[in-house]
Amino acid sequence: MHKIAEVEIQHDIMVANRKLAQKNQKILDNSNVFGVDVLGAIGSGKTSLIEQLIQEIKYPVAVIAGDVISKFDAGRFEQYDVPVIGLNTGKECHLDAHLVEHAFHDLPLDEVDILFIENVGNLICPVDFDLGAHMRMVVISVSEGDDTVEKHPLIFKDADLVVINKIDIAEAVGADSDKMVSDVLKLNPDVQVIKTSLKTGEGFKEIMEALEKAKNE
Repeated sequence: MHKIAEVEIQHDIMVANRKLAQKNQKILDNSNVFGVDVLGAIGSGKTSLIEQLIQEIKYPVAVIAGDVISKFDAGRFEQYDVPVIGLNTGKECHLDAHLVEHAFHDLPLDEVDILFIENVGNLICPVDFDLGAHMRMVVISVSEGDDTVEKHPLIFKDADLVVINKIDIAEAVGADSDKMVSDVLKLNPDVQVIKTSLKTGEGFKEIMEALEKAKNE
């Protein structure tokens, strides 16, 4: 009986989150804001990628930085003089639509074209929690191991864009980046996968182009 109750509660939570996510997307649509949920493990390079995108994108950008303690990443984004909201999740290992909705109230959405929502560094917990963004971009690195995709399949099945980062050190860490690409495409044949090195700049232009294309669709 205890297990049945847990399942029912979890179901109710997911249903409520989906409804809030739909509301969030309507808010973004009404403000003509393109929302990007950026997911990835700790150390994948998602914060660094958002930093580079902020500097290169010609549109007004805002960021929601979600983390167990958000002040560190939020502080990194603030130096670029863009609107930033830090969301502390405490013991939770993911953002949810309710937290994101509250952040909207403190952002000048009518002055923003792209909103990056940096999720908590985790490849498991955020999977089931839609935030209302228009795109899910998953960032992983070769330093996590070339079996990372196989070990965390669910997050890649719903991804709209997958970035495989730090390919410049693939040989040093014994990782096969082509295998990682193949593993993603086996799970999600239609997703775009981009191999990148933020250190050398390889693949960054393709990420910019992918975001531009998705924004204009």
